[in-house]
Amino acid sequence: MSISYRLLRSILFRLDPEQAHRLAIRALASGLLPRHRFDPDPRLKRTLMGHEFANPIGMAAGFDKDGEAIDGIFDLGFGFVEVGTVTPRPQEGNPRPRLFRLPADRALINRLGFNNHGFEALHRRLVGRRDKGGIIGVNIGANRDSVDRVEDYVQGVRQFSDIAGYLTVNISSPNTPGLRDLQENAAIVDLLERVVAARDATSRRPPILLKIAPDLDDAALEAIVEAALAAKIEGMIVANTTTTRHRMKDLKSSEVGGLSGWPLMRRSNIMIAKVRKLAGSQLVLIGVGGVYSAGLAFVKIAAGADLVQLYTGLIYEGPGLPGEILSGLTQLMERNGFATVSDLVGSDADRWAKARL
Repeated sequence: MSISYRLLRSILFRLDPEQAHRLAIRALASGLLPRHRFDPDPRLKRTLMGHEFANPIGMAAGFDKDGEAIDGIFDLGFGFVEVGTVTPRPQEGNPRPRLFRLPADRALINRLGFNNHGFEALHRRLVGRRDKGGIIGVNIGANRDSVDRVEDYVQGVRQFSDIAGYLTVNISSPNTPGLRDLQENAAIVDLLERVVAARDATSRRPPILLKIAPDLDDAALEAIVEAALAAKIEGMIVANTTTTRHRMKDLKSSEVGGLSGWPLMRRSNIMIAKVRKLAGSQLVLIGVGGVYSAGLAFVKIAAGADLVQLYTGLIYEGPGLPGEILSGLTQLMERNGFATVSDLVGSDADRWAKARL
């Protein structure tokens, strides 16, 4: 963390978390933050799902729900950006307060509830910047009061197939009652069959990824991976926020909602490794949870992640974090004998798959 961001963070952390977040989005959207220029390093490139990723570090969904600051986010050095979660109709989300910092745990708790401007508004923004390029994933969800939640996902596939680099089916947020029920075996099979059919009926046929919760037991995880492979989707994002609270220090840890950040790091690494062992190379895996440094990104990739996303780490470490990860990652690869980031993927999966929380 730079000295300048350390000072800025002390000011931002005095503000309400949502207010500080809105200021960050506005600053990025307005181009007020300095642009970080990075010469692409061929050792960090990945060709996955029909895209060439300049580097494996991405912005996770939830930071820029409505695609307001995509270009500013890319300017920080990210290799890809995921926007959303977005729902068919705009919705306000849950009552405030609904976002909490846990500095003692280097974590966040959110119970935002898919607050967003809806499919149409995001689609217009994405079409408006189409010529600027960049790999953009669209994370789609269901409205809280939807009668047919699977149909909401189908609508999302149809809405964004013409513009998205990939589509993420988010069924793992803990903040929409009943949403995680879609991870159960019969429900997930039906969901994936319908979204894949909708995707295959489009002309561009973008890749589909499934974002899962980190709180699944081994049997449920195995069933989901089996369903993903049977449906022939392209990948999985492992994992969303957790509802568990294990060895927490901060007094706010009792707040209801999804926990992200450092406490999720080990849990997500173990799950990534287990999915890698179950799926082999048949699924692209994006690892999320507790990435605050190049070393932690290195470990997550070694556990089995093809790509890595972060969000909470940016809040605690500042806008220079992506660049610090990129430069540090190549140094760690050199030190440990990996010629490319592709060689690193899954190199430590066996150990992580056997690890305990």
